[in-house]
Amino acid sequence: MTEYHQPVMLQECIEALNIKPDGIYVDVTFGGGGHSREILKRLGPEGRLLAFDQDADAQKNLPKDDRLTFIDQNFRYLKNNCRLQGAISADGILADLGVSSHQFDQPERGFSIRFDADLDMRMDQAGALTAKEVVNTYSEEQLHRIFGIYGEIKNARSLARTIVTVRLNKAIHTVADLKNAIGGLIPKGKENKYLAQVFQALRIEVNQELEALKEFLEQSVDVLRSEGRLVVMSYHSLEDRLVKNFIAKGKFHGEVDKDFFGNAIKPLESLTRKAIVASEREVKENNRARSAKLRIAVKN
Repeated sequence: MTEYHQPVMLQECIEALNIKPDGIYVDVTFGGGGHSREILKRLGPEGRLLAFDQDADAQKNLPKDDRLTFIDQNFRYLKNNCRLQGAISADGILADLGVSSHQFDQPERGFSIRFDADLDMRMDQAGALTAKEVVNTYSEEQLHRIFGIYGEIKNARSLARTIVTVRLNKAIHTVADLKNAIGGLIPKGKENKYLAQVFQALRIEVNQELEALKEFLEQSVDVLRSEGRLVVMSYHSLEDRLVKNFIAKGKFHGEVDKDFFGNAIKPLESLTRKAIVASEREVKENNRARSAKLRIAVKN
């Protein structure tokens, strides 16, 4: 399992869930199963765990345990699946956002700048949209938007224009094709960071990650029982901002709504003043922990 994906802040996540032996818990990002195994260790015979993952590879990591129900879907379908499984009124929901180490390490998946492969980047390998299609069919304006918003790239307009110009002569099929096409725009000494931002933008678009996260957060309130815990770990500022705002305000933009008496109307209460970050020791042992931010909330 650790070869597939080493879970970040494992103990912090498990403690945040405040697990009761007879409780119902949902791990919406099963991956290598590291968090799920720890939850199962703390559950008694009456406890239940639902695990979601849209990546077929994740199913190879499933432990044999009657208390575990695996759901082969994106977490944006949380509420319907929990209702089908009789798991509305869950005691805790855990989401470890981002791409697993396994996905980065599989060259053919096209997630990593380290390998040459087709531009794919689908977390759900049955999904229709690939990064290749985004790069070769999106308009200059669409590309400018995703690179600017999802990649937070400063020269996003020039990047979009360059890609559109290059593909007029030859389609951009592979990681190497893309690197060659945009090579002149990459700042010297910041090659890896810049390419990581480009790949992040494409990956978010291909997998509709931010839309899925919003839908998941809104549905989590209906799935949790009163005093149930929501535990979310994010890896970049776009995700963390959505999580932070939703916990603080019950919405993603604007000010918190208030009732007739001026009391804030929000379904969740944050249990941490600031996001929890990984220890220096963990960051040394697992580089992915460097950008992780953990937020914990309880349902009012």
